[in-house]
Amino acid sequence: MSEPLPRAFGAPVLTAQYRFVPEDAFVEELAGFDPSGEGEHLLLTVEKRGMNTAFAAKRIAAWAGIAEMGVGYAGLKDRHAVTRQRFSVHLPRKVAPDLAGLVSDDLKVIEASWHSRKLPRGALAGNRFELVLRDVAGDRTAIEARLGDIAAHGLPNWFGEQRFGRDGGNVAAALAMFAGRRVRRDQRSLLLSAARSELFNRVLAARLADGSWNRGLEGEVWMLAGSRSVFGPEPWSGTLAQRLADFDIHPTGLLWGKGASRAEAAARDCEERALQGDDAQALKAGLEQEGLRQERRALRLRPEGLAWEWPDSSVLRLSFALPPGSYATAVLHELGEVGEASRLVSDRLSEDR
Repeated sequence: MSEPLPRAFGAPVLTAQYRFVPEDAFVEELAGFDPSGEGEHLLLTVEKRGMNTAFAAKRIAAWAGIAEMGVGYAGLKDRHAVTRQRFSVHLPRKVAPDLAGLVSDDLKVIEASWHSRKLPRGALAGNRFELVLRDVAGDRTAIEARLGDIAAHGLPNWFGEQRFGRDGGNVAAALAMFAGRRVRRDQRSLLLSAARSELFNRVLAARLADGSWNRGLEGEVWMLAGSRSVFGPEPWSGTLAQRLADFDIHPTGLLWGKGASRAEAAARDCEERALQGDDAQALKAGLEQEGLRQERRALRLRPEGLAWEWPDSSVLRLSFALPPGSYATAVLHELGEVGEASRLVSDRLSEDR
């Protein structure tokens, strides 16, 4: 369904593989708040290997002797990685089982504190990544120049392929759902997200094509960095220009739903041109029918603390942090063709973990 995503800084500068082993991808959730120290929710920070969030939540619920709905988490983490994240466990009597009963070779408890409320989705400040690329082929000078461009100018804030399923199949499945195919409730939200993400990526691709993804257009709607607050359109000014250069604000694109786009003039024209075609119309109509309301998402992001090192001539280690909802695969895409070694065996493995 989706066209290959373009790149902001030109042709690929490398080919590589990553995630040969879970340790090649370390993801640490950045906490969005401090525990209150009291209450009936035990807030656990755990580190897990080769285990996705849903499977870990099931294990924690079984350890605590409660229903899975009593376990909360801020975001989903992949199976093919070593990940560190928080879970909340509802224990009304404020008596927790022995933590030793939860620890195993693939899960360990880093910290435990009491908190007053269940951990809601999205309650995180971002994620920190440490990625190891192997079998790297490409000119080191060109690779480091590309990393310098990303650090200085940011990069397009694509929705990653995780949103779309293997070979982009979730978008086709969303179109079938909108046409009347029945799906399970847990699949519905996944397909709605895929449809919305597909439309956003098309708008971002159009903004990349005209060079406005990181500078804005007449009629732009702006988003404050580090939040979802938006403002504008308003007349271009030196103040706006400086805030844009300082990464204090970002141009935005549509997350489709009911209502009229807030963008005006050239910004709205670009959105409308990008979302022509029968499939785009079907996706838009389906999202509106499902009751989603329009929102905005930043068109660009800048990895915080981007650093790299070469442990070996063909091994590149990257570290950086991203805001919530942004994808490390967007950084890898800007570098070049990075294959996922775990996919070579994933078809033979159960996704129950």
